[in-house]
This record gives sequence, structure tokens and C-alpha cells, in this order.
Amino acid sequence: MNDMGQIGAQSAEEVSDALPHSIEAEQQLLGAILTNDRVFDRVASILKSDHFYDPVHGRIFEIAASRFAKNALVSPVTLGAFLEDDPGLAELGGPAYLARLAGAAISTFAAADYAQLIHDMYMRRQLMQLGRDISERARRVEADSEPKDQIVQAEQALYAMGEQGQASKGFTSFLRAVTEAVNVANAAYQRDGGLAGISTGLDDLDKKLGGLHRSDLLILAGRPSMGKTSLATNIAFNIAKAYKKGTLPDGTEGAVNGGVVGFYSLEMSSEQLAARVLSEASEVPSEQIRRGDMTEAEFRRFVEAAKTLESCPLYIDDTPALPISQLAARARRLKRTHGLDALIVDYLQLVRPASAKDSRVNEVSEITQGLKAIAKELNIPVVALSQLSRAVESREDKRPQLSDLRESGSIEQDADVVMFVYREEYYKEREKPSDDNLEAMAKWQETMERCHGKAEVILGKQRHGPIGTVELSFEGRFTRFGNLVKAWQNDSF
Repeated sequence: MNDMGQIGAQSAEEVSDALPHSIEAEQQLLGAILTNDRVFDRVASILKSDHFYDPVHGRIFEIAASRFAKNALVSPVTLGAFLEDDPGLAELGGPAYLARLAGAAISTFAAADYAQLIHDMYMRRQLMQLGRDISERARRVEADSEPKDQIVQAEQALYAMGEQGQASKGFTSFLRAVTEAVNVANAAYQRDGGLAGISTGLDDLDKKLGGLHRSDLLILAGRPSMGKTSLATNIAFNIAKAYKKGTLPDGTEGAVNGGVVGFYSLEMSSEQLAARVLSEASEVPSEQIRRGDMTEAEFRRFVEAAKTLESCPLYIDDTPALPISQLAARARRLKRTHGLDALIVDYLQLVRPASAKDSRVNEVSEITQGLKAIAKELNIPVVALSQLSRAVESREDKRPQLSDLRESGSIEQDADVVMFVYREEYYKEREKPSDDNLEAMAKWQETMERCHGKAEVILGKQRHGPIGTVELSFEGRFTRFGNLVKAWQNDSF
């Protein structure tokens, strides 16, 4: 029995020794804090008391932090008074240990490096603990714990750890902020068309938006059959088609034109989405592609378009009901492996929250905040499609507005841009009068001629620019949006 106890104690000790830590780094950093007030300000955004491996060091840091918060003096003498009865400190030599720490202090400018080392060791210990938790959970065979659920839980824990592991940037000097703003403007000036963001391939929309800006969340909303998915697919295809790799102004490799696009298709399969893109590229109606009802010339065009698009950097994930945590993890993975310049989610209401909430509004709020966090973290534009409520249908003017967004509060708040797709032709087709009423028929035909093949993108909110309406052409047969040729443009030739 004694031997067993000895083996158990020995294995526990070995595990403890195996955990990543650096007592020397902790001692020298605490010494620097005890001798120089300014050191704490440099490391406060990186470290917390529980990041220290030695619990005594954690308590010393915690008391020092509370003293700094009150603008009180922090020294071996003042901290010694608070830790006089601490049994852990008594084992290390009592208040005299604090004096020894101060004596072994490092130079102040190296403090941030030591703080980062301590934080990294803590993250490694957390990862090891998470690995053990995953292993223990997998070992327990329980009816209410499916392996799929365990995978989601593990991904959520890793996602949370990744968010927690990012040291906050804190304040940026105005000089640095101005320099970054000038660099963005310079890159826009050098780029064709002078766009600050990535071109959508739709000129009038680009003029209003200035392209798709990095770190922005754009909501593209509309009622069913308005063409939300078609417009999103067109934009994704245009960006991927224009992709050109090169050296960026900061000297790194990346997209100098267009970009790599990630497309989460939660409603349609990847094959259906690819068929839409091919329909647009080959100019073969999508319903003919579905039925296989093509002439030889059309089929040849279809195959040639498929060959041309093989090298397009457009990546589709059609996993249904994807949790926001997995969506973020997969986007990070895509950026790491293939690069990522724009992300499209079709559509927002089909994304699952990381955990069930007490109301749908709170769930949507978590999803929109998660999408905005992805845009900022990966420094890419995220375009999320959204459904609209039925309130639109009950109005005479069917043009959507911000209040028509489902669970509109959180979507409006978190989005940088809110766009609505509206096709008057769709509604007017359903208002066709009877053939007997010649006057009404003539008026209806006149209206249909005016709105035929046209669509509107209504900018309901834009944080960095004007709101308004952009007119586009729409070819329903090929599910394709395009630039609308205006009458004055024709006259100029």
C-alpha cells in the first residue's frame, strides 16, 4: 500500500515538473515590478495573477495590481505587510523573499518579453489541461454525451482560449493611427479605380461602398426570390475571378487584386452553388443545367467555363447548421492554409449560436458579434445574408427598410453596412390584370417594361459612407447581376 502511495506521489510530481513554466522569469519580472512603477503598466495588458505558475507569485502580483490601482506605493516593504501571514511566502523565507526578488530585478525594457513568456507558458498549461479534459470526456461513455457534441465543445473551448490568449492592443498613438490611414489611402490610390476595399465587380455598387472594406461586417438582406444568394454568388465569383497575387505595400505577399473567397453555403449544397456560378459564366440558364436540357453548343460552353473556373480561389463549405465557433475556426484554418480575403455567409439565421440562449434575439446577437469578431480578427470583409420579416409584404411600397430585419436590433448595431436587394419586377408580375381590362393591362405592360431586368440595392446603413440606392441589371435566366447601362452612357458614344 505504501509503495502504491509512493508511486502515486511520484507520478503527480512528474506531471507537475512536466508542466511548462519558468520560475526564473516570474521572479525577475516581479522583482522589476517591485523596483519600478512603470513596469506594471507595460505588462498589465498581458498578465493576470492566475497566469503565474507559482501561486505565491500570483498572490504577489495580485496585491501589487490592487496597490497600483489605488496609486499606492509598491515595494518589498509595503507588500510584506499584506503577505506577512501567507503560508506559501513563509516557506520561501517570508518578507525577506520580496527583498531578494527586488535585488534580482531585470532591466525595465525586457519586462514585456518576460511577461509574454509567462503568458505563453500559462497558455501551454491550459492547452495540456484541455487535452486531458477532452481525453477524460471521451473515455466516459455516456448516453447524453455524443462524440459530435464533444467535438463542438472542444472547438468552443479552443475558440474561447484563442480569444483569451490575445493580448489587448490598448491605446494606439495618433501618429501611428494616421500613418496606417495614409497607407490604406495610398494602397487605394495605387489600385485600379481608386477603391479603398476589394471590388465587387459591380461599378455603381463599388462607387457607393468604396469596395468591400477589411474588418467590416456587411449585411445583405432581402425577401425570398429577391436574389440575395445570386448577388452574393456574383460578388464572390467576381472577387475570385479577379484574384492576382503579388507584393503588397508593406512588403508581404498577398492579393494585389481580387482575393481568395470563403463561402459558407448553409442553405444550398456546394454543387448547386457551383451550378449557379457556371450558369452565370457560361450563359446557360440554371434550370436547363439542372434538367440537363442543353444543346451541344451550350454544353460545350458549360464545360469550357468549368475548365476556366477550376483555378478560381473560391472555397465552399456547405455544412448545415454550423455553430459560430466552428465557422470562426474553419475561417482561420482557411486563411492559414490558402489565404482568405473575403468571407460570405448564406445565411445568418442558419448559423447556430455556440450555446443555446433564452431568446432568439440573444442568439442572433451572439452570431452577429461573432461574425464582426471574425472580420476584425482576420482583417477581412464578412458579407452575411439575412432574411427579412413578412412586414414588407403588407405595405404598398415593398421596398425594405432597417426595421424589416429579423431580430433587427443586434444586426443593425453590429453591421457596418446594411444592404437590401429589391426587384420591383417580381412583385409587378404577380399583379397582372385580366385581359378584359385593356386600360389596366396597358398600364401594367408599361410598368413591366420600365422595371424589366432591373434590380435595386438599397443601402440602409453605411458607417463610412452615404446611404442611397444603386440600380443593377438582373438576368433571371442566368441568376446574374450586372452593371446597368444608363441612357446617358449610350448617348455619349
